[in-house]
Amino acid sequence: MTRTFTILAALVVTPLLLGSGPQMLRAQATTSDVTVNREQLLKDLQILSADAMAGRQVGSAGSADARAYILGRFAAVGLKPFRASFESPFTFTGGRGASAAERHGVNVIGHIVGTREPNRYLVVTAHYDHIGVRNGVTFAGADDNASGTAALFALAEYFRAHPPAHSLIFAALDAEETGLRGARAFVAQPPVPQTSIVINLNMDMIGRDPNNLLYVVGTFTQPDLKPIIAGVAAKAPVRLVMGHDEPGQKDVEDWTTSSDQAAFCQAKIPCLYFGVEDFENHHKASDTYDTMTHDFYVRAVQTMVLVARAFDTRQ
Repeated sequence: MTRTFTILAALVVTPLLLGSGPQMLRAQATTSDVTVNREQLLKDLQILSADAMAGRQVGSAGSADARAYILGRFAAVGLKPFRASFESPFTFTGGRGASAAERHGVNVIGHIVGTREPNRYLVVTAHYDHIGVRNGVTFAGADDNASGTAALFALAEYFRAHPPAHSLIFAALDAEETGLRGARAFVAQPPVPQTSIVINLNMDMIGRDPNNLLYVVGTFTQPDLKPIIAGVAAKAPVRLVMGHDEPGQKDVEDWTTSSDQAAFCQAKIPCLYFGVEDFENHHKASDTYDTMTHDFYVRAVQTMVLVARAFDTRQ
């Protein structure tokens, strides 16, 4: 994820939880009726963030290895490609001036056909790229964003076992760290008509929070989505809080355009982003599997199942 931070931003958690503003929820953690395969979820997270993946930088050998793993997991959980392959290659220009060059990325896209509204789609996304190896140091990107990528498999497995009303698209997007390139490529050439996309639910950094707090970004500009999120928050196994999306709010970063959901919103497709305030580990070598909040991560993925289910079943 691409973010800029203020020093005070990480200090607003307590006021937000205690506040009673219209964007904030005080739902307490509850037991969810959703189960996910914890062992497999953590295994996927560990593999995607291993040193062998070399930080998954777009166009690198590590990225290709990560993509091969994603392809295998998409097939294993029963997703289907739209065409002959799950892979959707794209090109973009990276760098500036004399260093500008054509670069190549690959999105991985699969779907589940809906039972009642097969021509209407919820798009669940997470970027699988990270920032690679720098000065001999591997940046594993466990939270950013192996966490979101591994969650795609868990959500897909759940909805294969519990068929959705709408069709669901699961997209592991590439090149987020170089300007949301994979998301922009998806929106420019989606596998289904753009007008048939109901909403984009984007997961980016959902795996590390000792305060049991998961943010939802985007309801400030899309207030019609608030009641759905409020309904999920009332029973979610993590604290689900709306915020980080009000322009000009003092000492609080606005994440509205900081991850792949921005490409969808800019195309007038409803979108929400789910993530945590993992400031101290963002784009740091400390963002590893061993430093993740594993119990929170499992519950965050359960929460994402509840979110997807809520949007699938809304009238």
